Amino acid sequence: MTGLAFAADAVASALTTARDAAVRAGVEVREVSGIEEQAAVIAVLSRIWGRSPDNPPVPPELLRAFGKAGNYIAAAFDGDEIVGAAVGFHSTPERHALHSHIAGVAPSHAGRAVGFAMKLHQRAWALERGIDAVEWTFDPLVARNAYFNIVKLHAMPIEYLANFYGAMADTINGGDDTDRLLVRWDLLDPAVAAAAAGVREGADAAASDVFVVEVPADIEALRRTDPVRARAWRRDVRERLTAQFAAGGGIVGFERGAGYIVRPGGGAS
Repeated sequence: MTGLAFAADAVASALTTARDAAVRAGVEVREVSGIEEQAAVIAVLSRIWGRSPDNPPVPPELLRAFGKAGNYIAAAFDGDEIVGAAVGFHSTPERHALHSHIAGVAPSHAGRAVGFAMKLHQRAWALERGIDAVEWTFDPLVARNAYFNIVKLHAMPIEYLANFYGAMADTINGGDDTDRLLVRWDLLDPAVAAAAAGVREGADAAASDVFVVEVPADIEALRRTDPVRARAWRRDVRERLTAQFAAGGGIVGFERGAGYIVRPGGGAS
């Protein structure tokens, strides 16, 4: 089988998997176009992030330019209502990647696998355009996002970014430093294709060559009830993970109720 034929098969499979996931989630996921739909995308993302109309996560004129330049702007529709949205832009040519800047699902549709359907749509969209990786960042203290990215999608962390965005005026970040993990989703990796089909592969936290870096069960609640303790978690996780990345180690999995499964570099844990 030639590389071209493999790519065609991969795209066809990705499209089918994405459509099936959307059907199971009870939504239609598609690209948006025009000022009205783009305004609806900004509105739903603003509600999710607790942003005021004069401080949207993505300015409308920038989103308009992103669309004109052929970047990724998509939404999940429940009937005529947008209940989730994602925005991404092309990275530098040598990375062969789409950078997924922001994605979210309305609280009314949480727990329905809408986010999973949107990511599979993004995967198929990228593969159709010859892009074999998607990268994005997430807060390493948010356990549910770590599980979603690493276990459900098999998107693997490649870099720790301390206070990446600086201060952010929204309700999600809660005035904390905006540390992020950068993940790379290698779209043609067999483990990624398996995860897209619901077959999850992951590291075993009990293995002798790994250890666990714990994270709180619900950092967002902790920020509201005990911000001092939340900041202590930030410092501890930052220190431990940055040390491992610097030493050549890395995150190889995530376990609910525990934390990141880390394979150390340089031998120390």
